[in-house]
Parts: sequence; structure tokens; C-alpha cells
Amino acid sequence: MGRAAKPVNDQLAALLDDARISRKGLARRVVNLGTARGVRALNYDHSSVARWLAGQQPREPVPELIAEVLAALLHHPVTVTDLGMAPSAVPADTGLRLSERWAECVATATTLWRADVERRQFLQDSALAVSTSSAVALQWLVSPSAGPPSGLSGRKIGASDVAAMEQAAQSFREMDNRLGGGRVRSAVMQYLTAEITPVLAQGQFSANVGVRLAGVAAELAQLAGWVAYDTELHGHAERYLTLALSFARHAGDDGLGAEILAAKAHQAVYLGRPAEAVDLARAAQVTARRAGLPTLLAECCVMEAHGQAAANDARACARALSDAESAFDRSARHNDPGWLRYFDEAYLAARMAHCFRDLGEPRHAEHYARRSLDMDGRFVRGKAFNLSLLATTLAEQGDAEQACAVGAHAVDLTAGLRSARSVRYIKNLQHALRGAADVPAVRDFTAQVEQRLPAASARAARR
Repeated sequence: MGRAAKPVNDQLAALLDDARISRKGLARRVVNLGTARGVRALNYDHSSVARWLAGQQPREPVPELIAEVLAALLHHPVTVTDLGMAPSAVPADTGLRLSERWAECVATATTLWRADVERRQFLQDSALAVSTSSAVALQWLVSPSAGPPSGLSGRKIGASDVAAMEQAAQSFREMDNRLGGGRVRSAVMQYLTAEITPVLAQGQFSANVGVRLAGVAAELAQLAGWVAYDTELHGHAERYLTLALSFARHAGDDGLGAEILAAKAHQAVYLGRPAEAVDLARAAQVTARRAGLPTLLAECCVMEAHGQAAANDARACARALSDAESAFDRSARHNDPGWLRYFDEAYLAARMAHCFRDLGEPRHAEHYARRSLDMDGRFVRGKAFNLSLLATTLAEQGDAEQACAVGAHAVDLTAGLRSARSVRYIKNLQHALRGAADVPAVRDFTAQVEQRLPAASARAARR
């Protein structure tokens, strides 16, 4: 009987022996940790571990997951090199916590943006199994102020360079609102990689310019998160919004920090995580009060209200809505930064309509949804949302024909967008109409959706 072949990876074999863990046990723990880190599609068993022992390198970021599992079992640090493996280009926790130092912030941005442009498998597999956003919000609130950005060598960056970046950010925001995130995401990521990364990593700038640079980097990272969210790349979105918060911290910009936290709350509500949304919105309110921007505070309060409504807490929702209206009444819009100009009476009304709809009060929701249509015509995606929302409130009150008439306008706008969220609104409307499937107007509307929006389906469940 021949001697069994010795594993090629002696280092990993020794660590497994020290940890007293079986191959099956290691595989199970790696899959569970990957799920917690938002890395989906991991399907490992004892045979997979056997291949690792034979010298196979698993895909990124699995080596880091293996190291973390073994470190927990052995009660001492274990690096990927200790495993006899090469580190991943993108570790599993990249972008899931605030960066303490400017160099770390820049390195995280460079890694994430390049991985996205290169369509690295890790980011393609990224999801939000267990969100870290509430922990990030706490880190934001309790961390000391960050030091100013530093750039001491390379090409000299001046105020005019930063002004051009700020104008680019504004242009991308306008395109996103008009066309949907799916039509601009590639351009945004290319701009970040080709134009912004070299400036952050290799630019020479004064302290004043550095603060402005950090601010525009925060705006652009938030935009990257927002367009990823709009295309339902939620793992990307969480990492980019956290990165944006890191840049805002280095810019010393509480206003922008509150706006980013509110965006995280917005995503949490969409994903059905109301408690997380409330946590984020309350952290945003604390930050907005520090910034002294009543309009921003109104936004943060109405996001808390939406979280409370999603949790079916009508009393807490009413308190938050009252706070939002009071703050908005105190606002002086001429003092608002450019990135906040979208938040007006129509936007506030739309969010209030969402609250009442989630609380099961379609008549009140209809009232505010109608008010939301008195809006700036440049926000095409927003109007598609608001029309779909109004149509849904009508359907929930049994007015199927009027719901379909309004819904047809929503389909017209949605067909010109590339926005997964806009399609989701149409799905919600179809779900609300399911009890009137035999009504001729509903049959016609369903046919229109199938023809113009193949991604929408009457089988979609309400979110």
C-alpha cells in the first residue's frame, strides 16, 4: 500500500492541524463568513479544501476569509501569506469601514474604482448579506476629526482643477437624474479611475485645496454609490457610500456627511431594513444639526419617518414627519449647497407619500403623491417614481382605470431611463393591480408594460 501524497501547501495543512478543524469544518466557516461579508456564490466543501491543500489558490477574497477563520480559531493573527497563498487584490472588507488616514482613504478608492472598471469578480459577487452601515454611522459619530488631506509631491493641483471636478460632479448628477444610473455608471467610473485617482494619489496641493479636493471626492464617491444603487448593485453602493463618508470626514464637511448617511438610510429602506434606516437617519440628523442646514435636517427627519413607516410604527413616523416639516419651514434655500438643491417641497411630499403608503393609508398617500408632481422637470427619474407611486395609491383604493392612466405616463418615462428602481416602481404598481386583472384597462396596461419594459413582471412582490 503506497504512502499518501504529501499536500503541496504545508503551511495551510499545519494551520488546520493546529486549529484542530476538519476540511469540512473549514469550508463551512469560510462560506458562512463570506455570507456575512456580503460575498455571495461561495460553494465550498471538503473537496475544495483538499484542492487548496494541493496548491490551488481560491478566488479573491477567499484567502482573506480563510485567514480570518483560522485566526479566530487559533486566537492569534493569521495572514494570507501564512496560509501559503497570495493576498487578494481586493480584500473582503474593502470599503466597509471608515478610513482613518488620508492615505488609506485614497488607497481604498483606488482599489475599489479600478476593480469596478476591470469588472473584478469579487465586486461582481458583492452583495449586502449583513450590512455594516450602522457600525459605520457610529464610527462617524464617535471618531475624532480627521487630519487635513496631504499631497506633497507630483503634479500641482490648484483651485481651478478642483472647480473643474466640481462641475463634472454636477454634470454627472444632472445626467443621472435625467437618464438613470444605468446610463451614466460606466462614465462615472471611468472618470473616477482616469481623472480623480491620479490627482488623489499623485497630486501636490495646499491644505485649503486639499479640503476642497476631499469634498469633491466625497461627492463623486457618493454619486458612484447612488448610480450603483439605482442599478441594484447594492454591495457596490454600500462600499462607495462608506468611502464617500470617509472623504467627507477628511473634508470636515458635516453637511455632506449627513447627506451620505441619509442616502444610506434611503437604501436601507429600499432593501427592507427599517431599523437600520432609522439608525442611519438619526445619525444623519445629529450631523445635519452640526452643519446648521435646516433643509438637510428636514431630509434626514423624513428618512427616519420612512424607516418608521416601514416598521409600521405610525406614532414614531408622525413625530419624525412633524420634525421634517418644522425643519423645512425654517430653511433658507439660498444657503443650501448645490448637491442639496434637489430637496424641495415636491421631494418632501414624495417621501411623505411613501410613508403613508407603507402605513396602509393610500388616501393620504395619494394626496402627497399628487403634490409631489409639482416638481422640477429636469428630474425625469423622480417624476417616473412619483407617477408610479400615485398610480399605486389609486390602485390600492380600487380605482384601477385611473391607476392605469397615470401608470401609462410612468411607463413612458421609465422606458427612456435605465434605472432598476424605476422598473421596481412599475412592478409595485402591477402588484397593486393584481386583483383587477380582468379589467380591460389593466389588461391593456399589462400589455404595454410587457412590450416596453420587459424587465417588469406582474409576478413581482411589493417591497
